[in-house]
Formats: sequence, C-alpha cells, structure tokens
Amino acid sequence: MIVALLNQKGGVGKTTLALHLAGRWARDGARVCLIDADPQASALDWAQQRAQSGLPRLFGVLGLCRETLHIEARAQAANVDFLLIDGPPRVAGLMRSALIAADLAIVPVQPSALDGWASAEIVTLIEEARTFHPDLDARFVLNRCDRRTRIAQGTRSALDGQQPSLLTASIAQRVLFAEVMAQGRLAFEADPNGPAAREIERLASEIVRLRP
Repeated sequence: MIVALLNQKGGVGKTTLALHLAGRWARDGARVCLIDADPQASALDWAQQRAQSGLPRLFGVLGLCRETLHIEARAQAANVDFLLIDGPPRVAGLMRSALIAADLAIVPVQPSALDGWASAEIVTLIEEARTFHPDLDARFVLNRCDRRTRIAQGTRSALDGQQPSLLTASIAQRVLFAEVMAQGRLAFEADPNGPAAREIERLASEIVRLRP
C-alpha cells in the first residue's frame, strides 16, 4: 500500500504523521519504507538523529525530491508492505507525481479557515491525478486539533460530506509529538499506552481498513 501525505500548505504535520504511521506499522511487523519528498528533508533529519542516538532502526527513510517519484515509489513498494510518501508543500510537480504513485492520499488539515482554503488546491490536484490514476483514494484527517473547541467542531462539520471525505480518527495537538520528533523517537516509544500513541493507533487502523 502506498500512502502519500500531502498538502499545499506547510506546517500541517505531514512529517510527524508519516513517521508515526510508519513506526506503528513497523512495530506490528510490517515491512515499511518512507520516502522523504520534501526539500526540507525533515524525515531524513529525524532518521539521522535516531541513528546518532543509537536507537534501533524501525524502517527505511529515503530522500527523493524528483518528479520521477511515481516511478521510484512503485519500484520501492514492490519490496515492502507499506510505502509512505512525505510530500512537499508548494511543489506542484512533486505532488502530482506522489498522487500518481499513491493508493491513498492523506491530507492533514488543522482547525482553521485558512487551512480549509489551502486544502482546496490539493483537492484540485487530486482530481487532476485521477485522470491518470482513477483508483486513487483520498481522505482528509484533522491534525493538531482540540476536539472541544468551536473551530475544531466547525472544521469537522465543514469537511463532513465533502470529497475527499474526512477520516473518523483525528490527532490532537500534543507537546509529546514535538519532543519525540526532536529526539529521533516516536510517541509510542516515550509513552506506549498514552493518548498520543492511542490516536496514532486509531488512525493507522482506519487507514488499513481502506487498503485496496
């Protein structure tokens, strides 16, 4: 399964979600690879920090910021159970290539009107990609949100019934995510039974149920 995490807007938590999903599936024994297609290379930085800290390797992380991404991703996917693509913001050619490669595009959005407007651009790219890849599935996921706030509830209501549809699972704004990312770790390693780990588990399980 090839899962691409994409949004034209930066800072929505694509890398954090991609790494945590990869780690969750690897923890279950799946063969997992993550392609860092973002020129900022945050996932590669995380992997380097992890190696320097002497932590065990959970999954492979490769850097690939080329518009031939769809070709390379499919070649890599032949050797693993899950291939994740951490996509770039504001690089339309790379995003199109990631969408052509993907079985499922996950679009993280934060509870904000601005995020909703920015997401309209990626929806357009998804529709364009379906011209070449009609089986492409796509979903929104609410990230860095507090479900109790009016703006989170309003964002969820606005996305309900839209296409792409909204995943039931959502991820809260938690300090732990920032802390573990800086250390080359993942939330389940710091707090195996904590709320952050449980949220990632619910998201990972919901995505697996969409597996073609």
